[in-house]
Amino acid sequence: MPSTEVNLRLTVAALMYATGETQTDLGRGLRLSQGQVSRKQSGAAGGSSWTLTDLDRLSAHYGIPVPDLLSGAEHAVSRLPARRRAATIGGTQLTTI
Repeated sequence: MPSTEVNLRLTVAALMYATGETQTDLGRGLRLSQGQVSRKQSGAAGGSSWTLTDLDRLSAHYGIPVPDLLSGAEHAVSRLPARRRAATIGGTQLTTI
């Protein structure tokens, strides 16, 4: 069973895919640089992790309650509001700030 940290990284990747967002798009929405998002998503030793503040921002950005973000990628994507989904999975959409 993956750790909560790994689970959150997988969830964020799935949400980015479902909304058609890039790391740059997500960073813009969370007021982070693409590099910061990359480091949080990589989970590399010495890299930064998603913080509780980031979790609150992810929740607001995607319109999903925090507990749903922590319940796994499939669950989080199923809770994604229709307005946030890309027309085509993996497609693109404008980031809402």
